[in-house]
Amino acid sequence: MVAITAITTMSAGCSQNSGLLDVPAPEIEGETRHWTFAADDVDKTLEGWEIAQTGEGNGSVWKVVADESTPSQTGFVLAQTAESPRSMFNLCVVEDVSYRDMKLTVAFKSVAGKIDQGGGLVWRYVDPNHYYVCRFNPLEDNLRIYKVIVGKRTQLASIDVELVAEKWHTLTVTMRGDLIICDVDGTRLGVRDDTLSDAGRIGLWTKADAHTHFDQFTATGVELSKTQDE
Repeated sequence: MVAITAITTMSAGCSQNSGLLDVPAPEIEGETRHWTFAADDVDKTLEGWEIAQTGEGNGSVWKVVADESTPSQTGFVLAQTAESPRSMFNLCVVEDVSYRDMKLTVAFKSVAGKIDQGGGLVWRYVDPNHYYVCRFNPLEDNLRIYKVIVGKRTQLASIDVELVAEKWHTLTVTMRGDLIICDVDGTRLGVRDDTLSDAGRIGLWTKADAHTHFDQFTATGVELSKTQDE
């Protein structure tokens, strides 16, 4: 059941919620892909993923690690493990497909972080300096949608929500046309923005020193190969 719903219509110079509306997520057609992780992936280079970063410095270390609490019951997760600088965004992006309209879902658990915690999903990803991201931060108790353009992050929408850290939560992002709907454990946040109107890649995101575990990553939509998208 959706607890709270907020939607923002963006215009020049506007970055705040304009009101509370009950806007359903758009229907997305296409096949669903699933990404899972196993013992064979531990201490190996991630195949099919690109590790990247927005910002300067050392960080953005992603690896498969053991976690007996996984919702998928595989016992293994994809984790961001670096103590990255305060201004760095850590990215792990699927290499082989792009989507324009899609629905993404991931289970995530905040493990540690003094500067930042939590994490989220990226989509319509062009490169490390151009993409959308929706993230939850348990230190701030909020869910937010941003766009990153030329490496600068701009807030599109935000809503306060309290979730317990070090527990598993589910984040869903749906985008069709210019409508973005994000949901974390039943709290929904929406915005309209078409700055990034073309298809792009998808992936996972954390900020700074946020150590976060990810499991049950899925994507639904009509896939575009990298060659089709270029």
